[in-house]
Amino acid sequence: MSREKPYLYLDAAGSYNVFVPTAGRNTSGTTWEHGPTPGRSIPLSKFFVAKPSDSVLKIDAALLSGKNLLLTPGVYDIKAPIVVTRADTVVLGLGIATLTAGNGTIPLVIGDVKGVDVAGLMIDAGPVTSPALMMVGTPFAGDNQRRPRNHGSDAADPTGIQDVFFRFGGPHVGKALSGLVVNSDHVILDDIWAWRADHGTGVGWTTNTVPTGVLVTGDDVTATGLFVEHFQKYNVIWAGENGRTVFFQNELPYDAPNQAAWRHGDVLGWAAYKVLPGVTTHELWGGGSYIYTNVDPTLHATRGFEVPVTPGVKLHDLLTVELGAGTLDHVVNDTGAAVTSAAVGVPSNVVSFP
Repeated sequence: MSREKPYLYLDAAGSYNVFVPTAGRNTSGTTWEHGPTPGRSIPLSKFFVAKPSDSVLKIDAALLSGKNLLLTPGVYDIKAPIVVTRADTVVLGLGIATLTAGNGTIPLVIGDVKGVDVAGLMIDAGPVTSPALMMVGTPFAGDNQRRPRNHGSDAADPTGIQDVFFRFGGPHVGKALSGLVVNSDHVILDDIWAWRADHGTGVGWTTNTVPTGVLVTGDDVTATGLFVEHFQKYNVIWAGENGRTVFFQNELPYDAPNQAAWRHGDVLGWAAYKVLPGVTTHELWGGGSYIYTNVDPTLHATRGFEVPVTPGVKLHDLLTVELGAGTLDHVVNDTGAAVTSAAVGVPSNVVSFP
């Protein structure tokens, strides 16, 4: 599945509308090659056009009344969640509109509904730890790493999260347990960047504390362009069935102070991309994990990728690389040669696994 992001445009009469392209399956080339892009046009009158001075109460009331949401440029102070509960709602940010978490809230929550489209946002963590910065669907009761039941999702009308960026530190201290959490089935993630800051303001191993960047528990989730960097434990955790990722980029955390602070049991460091035991179908094409532990160059990470060994879990074209400090011992599980400071910038490749 793939889905182009919504966009604002002027029609022939000079009126503003938002065009929402239809999701496609097994497509290639441009959507307009054989005629107009399939999709629907929504007049701006059906949107609540928000400004940073608008309260979350006002925004949520508009969404409950049936409006879509257009966020104009600026920084929004979000002390309670913006909640989307209506199927096929569009949330579109202009100029990288930025939602900043206050009081440890989750700034954006998408209900168990189909066809929601969220695009063009930055979401910043705040100084009080948030459970997540964006949650799609309700967690399965009792354990947020178990797969949920199929709620209101629809394979023919998937939810799309496009050009959405999650930031923890940089402009200020930012803390959370995770960035993007996807509990719904049939979700497309397109150009997602989750970044625990390694420079800027509010940066440090005990300052901008975040274990995981992206957690997927839903089934049939597809990621195209997934960038997840510097988190303190697993950067990505995938617990849903039939997950697919096309292009994954990762840098492991730079700033672990010592090996004791960055290990679990006998495993040194934490893998960048973790598919949980029990998952039977998953596929990744084009994945890279890089190490640069400049605070303590003696640090090791046992592996870049960690997956169950089963016929339905397949990885293609993986690499690890050392960028000047640290050692990555294996590419995936116990396969793939180590990368060390003896060959800075020279990748270790695994063409296919298993």
